[in-house]
Amino acid sequence: MRFPIALFATTMLAASPAVAQDSSVQQPTGTAGQVPHGAQGHDHHSEGADIVVTAPFVRELDLLAGKSVLSGTELQRDLRPQLGETLARQPGVSATSFTPGASRPVLRGFQGERIRVLTDGIGSIDVSNTSADHAVTIDPLTAERIEVLRGPAVLLFGGQAIGGAVNVLDRRIPRAVPEKGIHIDMIGALGSANDERSIGAAGDVAIGRSGLVAHLDGSFRKTGDLDVGGYVLSPALRAEQRDIAAEELAEGHAEEAEEALALADLRGKVPNSATEQKTLGAGLAFIRGPVNIGASVSLFDSDYGVPMRPGAGHHHGEEGEEEAEEGHGAEAVRIGLRQKRFDLRGSYALDGGFIEKVGLRVGASDYKHTEFEGDEVGTVFRSDGVEGRLELTQRDRDGWRGVSGAQYFRRDFEAVGAEAFLPPNKTNQLGLFTLQEFAVGRLGLEAAARYERTHVRSNEIGVERRFNTFSAALGGNVEVAPRTKIGVNISRTTRAPSAEELFSNGPHIATQAFEIGDPFLKVERSLGGEAYVRVDRGAFSLGLTGFVNRFNDFIFETATGEEEDELPVFRYFQQDATYKGVELEASARLFEMAGYRIVADVVADYVRAGIKGGGPVPRIPPLRLLAGLEAQSGKLDGRVEAEWVDDQDRVAAFETPTDGHTLVNASLAWRPWGRGNETSVVLAANNIFDVDARRHASFTKDFVPLGGRDIRLSARFSF
Repeated sequence: MRFPIALFATTMLAASPAVAQDSSVQQPTGTAGQVPHGAQGHDHHSEGADIVVTAPFVRELDLLAGKSVLSGTELQRDLRPQLGETLARQPGVSATSFTPGASRPVLRGFQGERIRVLTDGIGSIDVSNTSADHAVTIDPLTAERIEVLRGPAVLLFGGQAIGGAVNVLDRRIPRAVPEKGIHIDMIGALGSANDERSIGAAGDVAIGRSGLVAHLDGSFRKTGDLDVGGYVLSPALRAEQRDIAAEELAEGHAEEAEEALALADLRGKVPNSATEQKTLGAGLAFIRGPVNIGASVSLFDSDYGVPMRPGAGHHHGEEGEEEAEEGHGAEAVRIGLRQKRFDLRGSYALDGGFIEKVGLRVGASDYKHTEFEGDEVGTVFRSDGVEGRLELTQRDRDGWRGVSGAQYFRRDFEAVGAEAFLPPNKTNQLGLFTLQEFAVGRLGLEAAARYERTHVRSNEIGVERRFNTFSAALGGNVEVAPRTKIGVNISRTTRAPSAEELFSNGPHIATQAFEIGDPFLKVERSLGGEAYVRVDRGAFSLGLTGFVNRFNDFIFETATGEEEDELPVFRYFQQDATYKGVELEASARLFEMAGYRIVADVVADYVRAGIKGGGPVPRIPPLRLLAGLEAQSGKLDGRVEAEWVDDQDRVAAFETPTDGHTLVNASLAWRPWGRGNETSVVLAANNIFDVDARRHASFTKDFVPLGGRDIRLSARFSF
């Protein structure tokens, strides 16, 4: 990591003359566009005009497209070990739910390469986008707020972010001097469905009047095997196991028949789904006058089980050896993951001229995870990556403002072991981007463009591919009535295939699949459009969006019905495809008197996706409706909600249908010092009626259902 360290030192030296010119110490009111400690809001916002989007490079812009922000009490209530589960109640969001230790967001039916997961505006630099069994190396326990971004502004973060971007904000690099010289956050949680025990703490300390702010944080989370509301296996897999039992009994194999019947009747708990996760981080920032620069180092360590699909009998022993009776080999599969990371963030505010601020953001990661078969090492994945971006923010000139910049990404990936399904490879990418916003009276316009040059190569197999891609987007809205806007966005995006899509060729123990890529894949192109209505009138708010994306040469992975090395074959194909859907979020204040109010809200989303001449796209979430009723006051909130998910019977070849479900949840939140302080205690009951529920977007939904009844108690202290 010598490059980012040198870059940090160079930037600090470059900032020195400016610091010398301004000897005043930054006042504890935060820098422009930032919120001082202790003044953060606590309510969830979506679509509203009062949103402050803090993602770097767009924090000064009024994004035209939909966005959701999760913070405060709602973030505390929805906290789960993985980012996908934490965000799953947001409009247009589902989760991969591969296992309790690995779950990534699904936005508008898109997952994997078409979603960017960011930490403070820079990629997580892990391998969670390469396979659903790989965890996101961001612990929501340490998050201050989480933002879901869509529309033209997403091109700032990558041409591949067709579905959108998720940005997680923490305080690891301080943004402001604490108001009282020190700020401490502590959070703890207990959960019954998986015997969860979580604790996290973070502190910022101003070092005298030097302008330096030091930060330290850490978290620990441990869970047991997940309790579920019914049978572990889906009806289709239970029937399959009963057929196996009948065959074994007919052949005189009573013991094997008994084991198959035991699997068919397994209920109440998902074996090998326990997790343990630890994080540690330290940061230092210099904040004075026009200069704000800081760096951090962090460690993410996770160990989690990967439940095995019954009947996945692959082995790699010699001929004649006894085959495994269940799963991959006779041993349970676990993943041990560790990421060491360095981050740098700096900005310099100019006094005058066209450019208002120059910003720099760099992240570097040393990533390793090991897939264990029992106590034996199966496959080791290593990834060293660097991502950096330089951005120039324009000064507002009569309603015209924007940001332009350059971004660089490098990844060196290697998988070692008997089941290294992906050969060693390197990816280099350089991007140039701009986002411009114009406001003329009641009319708002937004335009974005991005050029990327991508180089992907694997010397081991002698394949090298170069891609040049260009993406552009244009959006506009008009205020047709006070605080009521209608608008449209149009985008033309291009995405280069990833190394996983190009080079995969082998058995993958954790996904229990034989994965095959295509080194001849072409650039994927998409023409997208959306129309929306936004209303925010205090007592009533509404966000309604309809969208469509038409793809040329859409890249997707699907089962072929074949077997290789006794594993089902999943192959990457390319074909034209169409995604279309709708998202709705609305809330209404039904009653208000003497500081008390009752609010009703609803969320609905639906996606329909098909491949030209090939049927539905795999793993598309079905129609969902979530309705809630909440009583609010300054110190106490009470909420009850029901989430109904329809059956999904529009399935791809070799994909099983998924039954719908209804989850009923309730929660109480107490803020002893009111909404002006982040201290709160939340008691929540999720899936109160302990129903069997499965997410269709999950590869493992037939043998890893969602959690059953879960009573959660969490407390956050802020001072």
